[in-house]
Amino acid sequence: MPLLRTRARIVTVSALTSLGAFASLGTATAADPALNGEWAPFTRCPVDAAAMLAADGFDKTPQCVVSTSAGGSIKLGKTTVVTGKTDLQIGVVQNADGTSSVVAPPSGALVADSATVPGGLLGLMCPSDIPVITSICRTLENSGLNKITATMESVGAPYAFDQTAGVLTDLPIVTLPVRIHLENPLLGDKCYIGTASNPILLRPKNLDYPEFGMSFFKGDGTPDEAGEMSRINLTGATQNDSTFAVPGATGCGLNVGLINAAVNAKTGLPSASGNNSLTLNDTRTHLAGLNAPGTVAPDAGKVLAENWHSAVR
Repeated sequence: MPLLRTRARIVTVSALTSLGAFASLGTATAADPALNGEWAPFTRCPVDAAAMLAADGFDKTPQCVVSTSAGGSIKLGKTTVVTGKTDLQIGVVQNADGTSSVVAPPSGALVADSATVPGGLLGLMCPSDIPVITSICRTLENSGLNKITATMESVGAPYAFDQTAGVLTDLPIVTLPVRIHLENPLLGDKCYIGTASNPILLRPKNLDYPEFGMSFFKGDGTPDEAGEMSRINLTGATQNDSTFAVPGATGCGLNVGLINAAVNAKTGLPSASGNNSLTLNDTRTHLAGLNAPGTVAPDAGKVLAENWHSAVR
């Protein structure tokens, strides 16, 4: 095997495994494009971002990463919610000095299915010694207004990415700033746990090692053992973070903030590190990159983008 191709594969493996511990936090949207063949999972790769396009293939190597989880759970203070499908998609620029930087898609790195909060509003804030909340609790009994959903959202690009930790277990891989949107007609549309200025900072790690696989394909996604692209597949790992702190809820109630105190008191927020946990089951992580980015230098980023766009159906 040519030296450049061997080197590229080693770099690609390293980059992918380093993302396996945190990349399972979202799901694709209806607006995402359908991609051909081996490109199919990478619907939101930020190939047109300036940092990705500027990657030359020597000092900086561009790659696309996606990781999903079919489900898991998250515990915030006193409340545990079963989560649905999650999907995280990012671009990674590998630097010649062994460091790397993460590039988030315009829509944010994380997209996640909404989860139903057990007990709804009755479980989230009732009973309460606040008179106005007590009145709401009576109204909610046997009411369709009780249901509440929670959706995890990105509120900034991932950072503090540790490539070496990705090939190991029990070491944080990256910091992912998120907030959780609580939705119900009585909560209004601005009820969040965590904010852009005070987010929940997830630092997931691998609890076990994923199974490894690799495939090769043409620029347009067509499988081809002699293709110029490669895709690494890491499957089956469980990921967890039990170190993050959770701030109190804000903006809850039609009169913005009215219900904050009730939600925080019943849920046990704010909640210090050690009292919260995120678990993602059966994560499936994929990384795509050029086999020999040096052969198309200084245009590796542009070639990667052209290949991605050629696969759009």
